[in-house]
Amino acid sequence: MAKTKTTFFCQNCGSQFSKWQGQCTSCKQWNTIAEEVVQKQQKAGWDTATEASSKRIAKPIPVSEISTTAEARLNTQNQELNRVLGGGLVPGSLTLLGGEPGIGKSTLMLQVALQLPYKTLYVSGEESAQQIKMRAERIHPNSKQCFILTETNTQNIFRNIGEMQPDILVIDSIQTLQTNHIESSAGSVSQIRECTAELIKFAKETATPVILIGHITKDGHIAGPKILEHMVDTVLQFEGDRNHAYRILRAHKNRFGSTHELGIYEMQGSGLREVSNPSEILISKNEEELSGTAIAATLEGMRPLLIEIQALVSTAVYGTPQRSTTGYNVKRLNMLLAVLEKRAGFKLGAKDVFLNVTGGISVDDPAIDLAVVAAVLSSNVDIAIDKRMCFAAEIGLAGEVRPVTRIDQRISEAEKLGFESIIISKYCKLPKETYGIQVIKLAKVHDVVKYLFG
Repeated sequence: MAKTKTTFFCQNCGSQFSKWQGQCTSCKQWNTIAEEVVQKQQKAGWDTATEASSKRIAKPIPVSEISTTAEARLNTQNQELNRVLGGGLVPGSLTLLGGEPGIGKSTLMLQVALQLPYKTLYVSGEESAQQIKMRAERIHPNSKQCFILTETNTQNIFRNIGEMQPDILVIDSIQTLQTNHIESSAGSVSQIRECTAELIKFAKETATPVILIGHITKDGHIAGPKILEHMVDTVLQFEGDRNHAYRILRAHKNRFGSTHELGIYEMQGSGLREVSNPSEILISKNEEELSGTAIAATLEGMRPLLIEIQALVSTAVYGTPQRSTTGYNVKRLNMLLAVLEKRAGFKLGAKDVFLNVTGGISVDDPAIDLAVVAAVLSSNVDIAIDKRMCFAAEIGLAGEVRPVTRIDQRISEAEKLGFESIIISKYCKLPKETYGIQVIKLAKVHDVVKYLFG
């Protein structure tokens, strides 16, 4: 056996050092460098039982001769997950799902595993088989294709995989796995990196999709080395407040699809319910007219959403006015307030402005600028905006109302949800002349003020 070697790794970013030091020179974090034992020995592949595959040598192939017809995506039977992934699971792909403790990562993956029509192996290193069975009884108790394995050693996992030959593999979680090739504790940087490398080799050689559940740090990043996110094909983030029922699934990285898609779930006693029409939960059902609210027609990927913007403008009690936002860029709010003061004559420099995007989502679509302006002005003059009206336009520094992309989808979504009018830019090019909703075209911010408040 080769000599045992110790080395030092940063537990935050995974950088390697020859000796201990207080601060990591890569990520600038303090007291994150720890000593780990690394066993340098000849490592066998995941398929140690097959000698031929270990001797297989890859050969270069002309790109014109590579066939993609067999790489059809696997339908997860979960439309929200399919949308975020870009149409389903790609054979041989590695997907990493991260989220806060208790947010519902294991529930989501177990629910998907129970509903899949493919032979699925669910490997749990955190819960016993009895605990998983109790949760499965609430979700989908009669699944015949889902198999549960409670194991943390990767060699034992691959031995079971060789006997079972699953179509999809789910690991809960990657921080609990441990390989015999590394003599450090489970969850360390070297263990996470080595276990992930073995799973990547298995996924690529067998064209089996692998889904990894990962813990996150207190800063909201995936726990373990940063290289983990570079190694996998897709990084999903499961977000939401544990005190509320709704959860949001986002793609932070996706080699096989868009990263702008959004999936919304509602946590129930029987599992996670897919929310097919998220505009219902993003718009409050208040019957009375309230000032400081406006509805914006936005897009998340290919999905049109109507969200409610809430604003509160009040006299500043302290010397410096406050600018606070939830789900919106505070620098963009400052820009819009400057445009209102310069181009529309509203003196908001001495007032506190608070802005909130309802539903707990963050929006960076510039098309909600007009709704933000309308909500701020509505709160400032204390006049309610008609709740059957929505907005879709960007605001420029000259005070002009600028057109936004895919305006037809925004108008159609507003029409479908029962809105009677929508305010857009005068310069938008519409594909058709008439809609079932009144389309109001305006060119300047002061035109918007005059139309809304006279």
